[in-house]
Amino acid sequence: MEKGFVFLDEIVQGVRWDAKYATWDNFTGKPVDGYEVNRIVGTHALALALLEAQKQAADLGYGLLLWDGYRPKRAVDCFLRWSEQPEDNLTKERYYPNIERTEMVSKGYVASKSSHSRGSTIDLTLYRLDTGEPVSMGSGFDFMDERSHHGAKGITSMEAQNRRRLRSIMENSGFEAYSFEWWHYVLRNEPYHNSYFDFPVK
Repeated sequence: MEKGFVFLDEIVQGVRWDAKYATWDNFTGKPVDGYEVNRIVGTHALALALLEAQKQAADLGYGLLLWDGYRPKRAVDCFLRWSEQPEDNLTKERYYPNIERTEMVSKGYVASKSSHSRGSTIDLTLYRLDTGEPVSMGSGFDFMDERSHHGAKGITSMEAQNRRRLRSIMENSGFEAYSFEWWHYVLRNEPYHNSYFDFPVK
């Protein structure tokens, strides 16, 4: 692993994770290049900020569930190649029912250069510590639709409140939100803001 990077679960004790791109459960419908194990990697600075977020969430009765952190450049390239392939409808209804596969980049849901490759971006949600159940956020992870935007219409007041709660926790822990994806946060003072890494997660 690159110097300055860690498995996040080794620093953030007790955090839950499901590295979606290491599994078949993602918008491409199969494991993505560069994800060789179901673990989530990030910079040490990211891990320390998540420790603070975990503490703030726990004070409110919630835990953190992580979906993606550091993303190798080869995975981003895999997404771009996939977005240019003919539609097979295997994942369209679940992840992008209202846009074309070829529009993912232009509409801001897939980046040609991802902040994830700099190592200090995290995709996550909250779950209830008492039941273990993820809280309802009004859309699933990687749902490429206006419904996933912060301030989206068509979600319940409770779902909107849950999004605001996650955003408050993350912003108070040193992160910035991304307007198109309620689950995506970038560390404000990231250590490698001009570096895009490509080592595999293994």
